[in-house]
Amino acid sequence: MKCKLRKWKMEDAPSLAEALNNKKILDNLRDGLPFPYTQEDARAFIEIMLEADGHTTYAFAITINDKAVGSIGVFRKDNIHSQTAEMGYYISEEYWGKGIGTDAVKQMCEYIFNNTDIIRIFAEPFAYNEASCRILEKAGFKYEGTLRKNAVKNGRILDMKMYSIIN
Repeated sequence: MKCKLRKWKMEDAPSLAEALNNKKILDNLRDGLPFPYTQEDARAFIEIMLEADGHTTYAFAITINDKAVGSIGVFRKDNIHSQTAEMGYYISEEYWGKGIGTDAVKQMCEYIFNNTDIIRIFAEPFAYNEASCRILEKAGFKYEGTLRKNAVKNGRILDMKMYSIIN
């Protein structure tokens, strides 16, 4: 299934809130998102993304038929890493296993490499998140290694995997 990336719109708040009211998704993201996730939370996120520095934050809705079904972002690092960026993404559970994640990651990399001076994009999924690791591999990312005991999520100490793609 093909998706399209586009800038966020305030009208995306209901579908964003619906997607993030899912513990299976939240358990694979970094901390800081409230649960339950309300439309007010979604509107605040969208506003922040729309006002973000366009040189450091590249954030898009992943859409199917113009409905937001996920989120993808690339966030530029600074100092000696200013041409390196971290990618994060998620897809609504009803769209899992349909190739949307891989398609979105490929589109985002193409956009970043064609429109910025970023030369390296990396992602750090939890090691147990095999689906996310597979998305990255299918999108051309290379596995660089395991970051042992790199995070604490839901009271558990977890390994993360490092993947990157180079322009």
